[in-house]
Amino acid sequence: MYTQVVGIVASILAAISMLPQLIKLIKEKDAENMSVVMLLVLLAGLALWAYYGILVKDPIIIISNSFSVCLNLAVLYFTLYYKKTK
Repeated sequence: MYTQVVGIVASILAAISMLPQLIKLIKEKDAENMSVVMLLVLLAGLALWAYYGILVKDPIIIISNSFSVCLNLAVLYFTLYYKKTK
């Protein structure tokens, strides 16, 4: 039970880790210091973790990494959008 709680808390924290960056990006409308390559590598890793979760049938891994993929896709979108408009 304890290990599941630790896993859930760790997954939630990891999943929302880019939320402050997304909020800052939207608020400031400035993506000059954002690395597109880093975001692409991170997205690939998160997608593979989500796929791994599917393979091992672990809902914690699936949900947290799928949420992270969506959040990071939004960060990537706004990064590309604000880099283009400058």
